[in-house]
Amino acid sequence: MTKLSKLTLALVLGGVTSTSYAADLDTLQAQLKQLKQQMQLLENQLVEEKSKQQQINKQHEQQVADISKKADTQVVAVAEPEKKDEGIKIGGAIRANYSINSYDDDNEDRGGDFDFDIFRLNVSGEINDISLNGEIRFYDYMTVVKYAYLGYEFTDGWEGQAGITNVPFGNGPYNSHSYFFSTNYYVGLEDDFDLGVVVKRKLKDNWKLDLGFFKNDELGGVDGSASDKSHRYSYDIVGTRAADEGTYAEPAGSIGEYNTFAGRATYQIEHSKNVTTDIGFSLLSGGLHDGEDRAGNYGAWAFHVDSTINNWNIQFQHGEYDYDLDDNSERFAVAAYAYYDTVSSKATMTNFNVAYNYSLDWGPVTDIQFYNDYGIIYDKSDDSADTWMNVTGMSVAAGGFFSYFDFIQARNQPFIGGTIIGDGDTERRFNINLGYYF
Repeated sequence: MTKLSKLTLALVLGGVTSTSYAADLDTLQAQLKQLKQQMQLLENQLVEEKSKQQQINKQHEQQVADISKKADTQVVAVAEPEKKDEGIKIGGAIRANYSINSYDDDNEDRGGDFDFDIFRLNVSGEINDISLNGEIRFYDYMTVVKYAYLGYEFTDGWEGQAGITNVPFGNGPYNSHSYFFSTNYYVGLEDDFDLGVVVKRKLKDNWKLDLGFFKNDELGGVDGSASDKSHRYSYDIVGTRAADEGTYAEPAGSIGEYNTFAGRATYQIEHSKNVTTDIGFSLLSGGLHDGEDRAGNYGAWAFHVDSTINNWNIQFQHGEYDYDLDDNSERFAVAAYAYYDTVSSKATMTNFNVAYNYSLDWGPVTDIQFYNDYGIIYDKSDDSADTWMNVTGMSVAAGGFFSYFDFIQARNQPFIGGTIIGDGDTERRFNINLGYYF
């Protein structure tokens, strides 16, 4: 009984042990199978990564080969320069003028006159790095070329201009805001154009420098081919003035400027954002010729300031001009706009101008500038009375339209009922100049 029990117990224990072993064996086989699957996945990933690395190596080898090839053949890859727009553009303007004057009784009786002013054509553009600029003006009494020159930037920051080009002198581009310029214009020292060469410093810093040499005036000087020396845009000396000649008469003796040097230097002070001041100095010196011999020399200087304070613009200019004629004449003849006038041979000039720019959105009107320009010529060598002009007005920009509305008070001022060497009354003129620009 005891032996049987022991045997039975042994069989029972043995059965339990065999069953547990089989279960453990199945678990191990399942884990082994899973491990094999993971190893296969890793092998596949390794093969894929190896393939990618081989492609990268091939691309790298090709890049190295390309670089070596360029180095061997001295090929340098550079970015292409930005191309400039080339070609010639044509523009222009048509202007008409209304005025009512205190110095013309007939004009006052009619309530003023409305006249055609000008039709002009402008060309500008660049071909093969050479720029072209020109303007021809058609009035009902004359046709003139205001300017015509070629420009070329011969080195970085320096441009040369050759032809009928602007004489650098005083505040630029204008020492004024109104349609009538300043008093300086009527003695040839604002917006003047002559035949010569100008070099302009165009580096992007605070300094500006313009240097010019002008062989003679725009009509060829004293021996120019123009039949009428008064048919020109800008004022120049055209003759001496004898004592018995009328103020507005064509001069009996011809004279002209030649070999003139002009220079203007300005420095811009940047006070803060939208607040700058340009301080400059200008010099001009040249000879005078009567067609056979040297007839004297002339010169001028000016100190000038042009300040922008947000919407405000303030201009100041002070200087002198001196025409030293060999015959000791105290007066000489100038011409422009088919018109002769007489000027003192030496005088002092001062200008003070204020303007305010106002932007708006009122129909087509986008900009209005309000201004007051004052100029005076005094201390004249012939002891004639002072010339002064005050212009109060505004200019209006509306799309292609640009117009001036000016009220002028002046004494001894050309085109305001006087002459530079006159001794007349204070005169007034209300003027509207309407222009369409295209």
